[in-house]
Amino acid sequence: MAYEELGTGALNYFPCRYGTSKLLFRGPKRKLEGKYVAVIGGSETYGKFVAEPFPVLAEERLQHKVVNFGFVNAGLDVFAHDTTIREACSRAKVTVIQLTGAQNMSNRFYAVHPRRNDRFLRASSLLKTIYRDIDFTEFNFTRHLLTALKTESAEKFAIVEHELQEAWTARMRMLIAGLESEVVLLWLSDRSPDDCGTCTTEGADPLFVDRKMLKVVAPYASDLVEVVVTPEEIAAGQPGLVYGDLEEPAAREMLGTVAHEKAAEALVPVIARLM
Repeated sequence: MAYEELGTGALNYFPCRYGTSKLLFRGPKRKLEGKYVAVIGGSETYGKFVAEPFPVLAEERLQHKVVNFGFVNAGLDVFAHDTTIREACSRAKVTVIQLTGAQNMSNRFYAVHPRRNDRFLRASSLLKTIYRDIDFTEFNFTRHLLTALKTESAEKFAIVEHELQEAWTARMRMLIAGLESEVVLLWLSDRSPDDCGTCTTEGADPLFVDRKMLKVVAPYASDLVEVVVTPEEIAAGQPGLVYGDLEEPAAREMLGTVAHEKAAEALVPVIARLM
């Protein structure tokens, strides 16, 4: 059972679409009218394996509608290219953006799938020139590609990493500037932005994003909420996840239910102030 398959497994995610968007979001589908909060982000926002992800928990506390536009394995490209969702976020009173990594977005060195942003499509001529000995047909996913590039040459990889960080910063600024609602940035991770992870398959999301990058984009938003989940909290939240037997490896990569409780608790007073 593929991790990317939505609406399958032990939980029923009631997958739905909004407007002309080709993206499948977690349902039940909500009416985009009146005063509401929009939340965009990746797998944690979607709430993979979580019965009540943080958008649901926040709605219960706020008593305002919170619409979940999280998308599994999303990078910035998913939302930057989807007019329907950007318009829905602009109509919201507040938009929460869960910060995603810099690896799952097209850049000068490689292109990713426009919707399944973790899928590597092709390398640019520039990347092929830098890494002449790499056979790029061997890669299907961005993390596999980047891990191989760093293993091949840490010196060359520093150029790639810098490009990813520059592209992420520029695209994040554009995304925020294009929304007419109040914007709250959410850092939800097992590490602090002061501790930038390395590029390995175990690297913590949001990959490559650090404090310096947050200082660049934060002034464009109304607020920044930081939620760092400890190893003990992740362990405590794992038993609350709901998944089938074949989904256990993917479920073990999630932050767990305690992380969602912490995220909702941290977001609610910030959102309430902006409503």
